[in-house]
Amino acid sequence: MGISKARVGGRRGGGGPAAKRRRSARGKAGKGRSGKRPFWVELPVLVLIALVLALFIKTFVVQAFSIPSLSMQPALQKGDRVLVDKLTPWFGATPQRGEVVVFHDPGNWLDASELPPPSNNAALRDLQSALSAVGLMPSADEKDLIKRVIAVGGDTVQCDSGAPVKVNGVPLTEPYIYPGASPCDNDPVGKVTVPKDHLWVMGDHRNDSWDSRHQRQQNNGGGFVPVSDVVGRAIVVAWPLGNWSTLPVPSTFSHVKSPAAGAAPAAPAAAVTAVTPGALGAAGLALPLTLWYRRSRRR
Repeated sequence: MGISKARVGGRRGGGGPAAKRRRSARGKAGKGRSGKRPFWVELPVLVLIALVLALFIKTFVVQAFSIPSLSMQPALQKGDRVLVDKLTPWFGATPQRGEVVVFHDPGNWLDASELPPPSNNAALRDLQSALSAVGLMPSADEKDLIKRVIAVGGDTVQCDSGAPVKVNGVPLTEPYIYPGASPCDNDPVGKVTVPKDHLWVMGDHRNDSWDSRHQRQQNNGGGFVPVSDVVGRAIVVAWPLGNWSTLPVPSTFSHVKSPAAGAAPAAPAAAVTAVTPGALGAAGLALPLTLWYRRSRRR
């Protein structure tokens, strides 16, 4: 009975000096393995991870753009930030009638006066180039525009004074155009057929938009936008919060048939400035990553 009590006591109390030394050694080894690095050592690594994630999101998923003009009123106001879907094109999606899209300048649509002037400081220019390469700033020579797709490759557009815009012979009811603006009166171009893999685009503020109509009158590439120049579709106004809204496709385009399906017979350009994730956004990503990382190490 005395031996039994000694064994139970050995399990509960830890036994003699040898057992205590073994437990002490195991404790020290465990502390060595689970020792935490200082926060300031972990933070740079997590910020780097956040920057990589921000660059990935900006390049392949979604990007924010700033609206600097009034040519897409009333849907978009000057100073609005819109989120542009860049993911679905990777899966074969192409621009459709009625969508609001951001696209690269097809060729001198933008006047030089509409572009932000480069910095006179060479160091600042180099810094902006470096930051734009990783998605923290817009490029100084970035030339992007935002318009609504009216017609796609193979469609016929008719734009005459005193008449609604027609696509494949179907007159469009356009509730999205600026109140008081005429569909085509200020830049009539007659009947136009859109080439394959190109788009015909217009601003919603027709009297204050240099779009496909104006570029055609200037004999600038026929006024068409190559599909390959499209960055993505604007899907939502994200900022300011008071202007938050989605940018759906108007129902008027559901009545337009493509020619293959048997159609019925027949001002300043809106440049946009990319708003890429800045240092604050990277820090916002780094903070939750830091908390998660440190918690996992404690476990």
